[in-house]
Amino acid sequence: MIFHGYFRSSSAYRCRIAFNLKNIGYDFVSVHLRKGGGQQKLPVYTALNPQALVPTLEVDEEVMTQSLAIIEWLDETYPEPPLLPTEPFVRAKARAFAQVIACDIHPLQNLRVLAYLRETFAADQAALDIWCQRWIGDGLAACEALLAGEPKQAFAFGDRPGLAEICLIPQMFSADRFGLSLEAYPRLRRLRETCEALPAFAEAHPMKQPDAEAA
Repeated sequence: MIFHGYFRSSSAYRCRIAFNLKNIGYDFVSVHLRKGGGQQKLPVYTALNPQALVPTLEVDEEVMTQSLAIIEWLDETYPEPPLLPTEPFVRAKARAFAQVIACDIHPLQNLRVLAYLRETFAADQAALDIWCQRWIGDGLAACEALLAGEPKQAFAFGDRPGLAEICLIPQMFSADRFGLSLEAYPRLRRLRETCEALPAFAEAHPMKQPDAEAA
């Protein structure tokens, strides 16, 4: 099993947490998203991932892309411990929470979007930070509201971490990177504190990866 990723990629971070929760090892290949104009754009990589994004997972002769697809494949192939609730309605709510982050927040803070804003509209880092704060803030506010009616329990949708936390913790890391205050999201902050005390999350942190480098 070969996992192509980048230490600071939120999508790769999600997959690392899932691998750790499942206690599944893999061979890691770093794809530096900035060096030399971006190693993800090299033909040898786009042959694997036509989107020129990370992560990519190779298993035998098969290739998988998109973090949520990889995570659900892991959950279906290695069912213990499960990453989604068993009750269908709760399962749907967990997926919806995860998709607020993966589908609505993350694309707007993606490196290629920020590069486009910089190159086309001359946005400086301060402007990019404001952009990211706006969209990350809106998304996290929605996530906080989605949990408002849930029972007070250890994790978002049950007694164990799953897909919701796998998506949330990397997004909170990104919020820190772009200078967003998390004061308005008390339940999300409590979830983060609980998760980051667990080895599966702590060991997946970007700064603990073999390709980690200073910001």
